[in-house]
Amino acid sequence: MLDNATLLPELERRYVGLMMGVVGRGLVSASQVDEVIHKETAAFPEGFILQMKVMPDGAYFTAQVQPDGALKLLKDFTGKPDLCARFKHLSHAFLVLSFQEGTARAFANDRIYVDGDVSHAIRLVRCLSRMEVLILPKLIAERAVKRYPDIAVAQKLSLATRIYGRVATNFLKGA
Repeated sequence: MLDNATLLPELERRYVGLMMGVVGRGLVSASQVDEVIHKETAAFPEGFILQMKVMPDGAYFTAQVQPDGALKLLKDFTGKPDLCARFKHLSHAFLVLSFQEGTARAFANDRIYVDGDVSHAIRLVRCLSRMEVLILPKLIAERAVKRYPDIAVAQKLSLATRIYGRVATNFLKGA
């Protein structure tokens, strides 16, 4: 039987793994349905590869900018991405992915480091923040982002429904 000292890190690891999959798929989906995020991802160079991962060898996702500016998940990517945002520790990823700390705050608290151009990292943070605003209830999203934007409830629900639909489809396809 597992004791709490063994069980809690394992639960954190599983939760972070699941949420990293949701975030990766959510970001890809949001880049396809939300004009604001699409405009941000389209500003990356075509073929640009971004990655977010947990150190030392934890969960991650890798996405590539397509010719239309949207993102596409890459499976089994083994090369060096153009931008990699790395959580320094599982517990740091857990804080962000459980919405106890926003991505921008995690950067400020030195919990994430970036391998790549800082301006690209800032663009990624804007995309992640916008996605959180769209897919999370306002009460939770306000804790996760620096500033909650003025967005109509109907627009938020419409975009969230489309994003979640694509995420669910992606998970069901096993991509």
